[in-house]
Amino acid sequence: MQFIISRENLLKPLQQVCGVLNSRPNIPVLNNVLLQIENNQLSITGTDLEVELSTQTPLLHAEQDGKFTIPAKKFLDICRSLPDNAEITVTFEEDRAIVRSDRSKFNLSTLPAEDYPNLTDWQSEVDFTLEQATLRRLIEATQFSMANQDARYFLNGMKFETEGNLLRTVATDGHRLAVCTIPLEQDLQTHSVILPRKGVLELARLLEPSEQPARLQIGTNNLRIQLNNITFTSKLIDGRFPDYRRVLPRNATRIVEAGWETLKQAFVRAAILSNERFRSVRLQLSENQLKITATNPEQEVAEEIIDVSYSGEEMEVGFNVSYILDVLNALKCNQVRMRLTDASSSCLIEDCEDASAEYVIMPMRL
Repeated sequence: MQFIISRENLLKPLQQVCGVLNSRPNIPVLNNVLLQIENNQLSITGTDLEVELSTQTPLLHAEQDGKFTIPAKKFLDICRSLPDNAEITVTFEEDRAIVRSDRSKFNLSTLPAEDYPNLTDWQSEVDFTLEQATLRRLIEATQFSMANQDARYFLNGMKFETEGNLLRTVATDGHRLAVCTIPLEQDLQTHSVILPRKGVLELARLLEPSEQPARLQIGTNNLRIQLNNITFTSKLIDGRFPDYRRVLPRNATRIVEAGWETLKQAFVRAAILSNERFRSVRLQLSENQLKITATNPEQEVAEEIIDVSYSGEEMEVGFNVSYILDVLNALKCNQVRMRLTDASSSCLIEDCEDASAEYVIMPMRL
């Protein structure tokens, strides 16, 4: 069996698929990608048993349909090393794959295609289509708040929730919470799942800021996204996500509004002298003024005073400056609103002109 493909058509799909593979899998066949030929199209599939990515790309020529596996990293390195306009011929003979291009020849070992696992045998419970840019916005607005290797395994991912005509993403690590809600053009049944951290990061890498469609299918154990010639499937986390609605402060009595750029730069400068371990900063509010103070064990002090819109009582509260900067970097807006209650209560941060994303940060003891 043999096929011929241009380097241009092979390199990007192969790079995308290799991105989901584990560098040291327990099962030898997971070092490989699955190649399937059908109707002069090449399908490339890779999996680490948690996520699976499959892409399709056109061939210049194929002798017959079939499927086989090939060592992923070696095949990718060979493709990268060849000239830009190279034509690549791959021939399969028993347990060997022979890769040729011009005067270059590589003889690789293979493993049976029948041994390659897949995550695709499942039924979807929710199925709808939205723009890639919309899905990308939902993920980028919340992904930084996901936990990483937390013992509470259900926090190591992102909640996807459908409710009426709304699609919502939620992420929290127990110290901060991010929620983003976007309306869809159709009503859906109420459903929620938790996509693992790796699945979220891989999906964010694949999505483009375009109006191209993304078909999202949510099953009992898996979530699948179809993007043009890419099919992405991820297992779901079997756990109960915290009730984020209970965390959102709805009765905040102190409201601060400030310019996004001014506020962000003040926190960036104050962070320079914050404690490297705890990253705490002190916020002191008085009428139309915010004072930000950071100190460290060397008794160095950074102080920033900025004009804000605030007419409440004077108060002091402490926060992790890294958490605040993560939120401000995600917002990228003109005006920011902070809703506060007291020094021991959480703070809600949002865009003054767009309520689709809400962020909650727990306070630090001063």
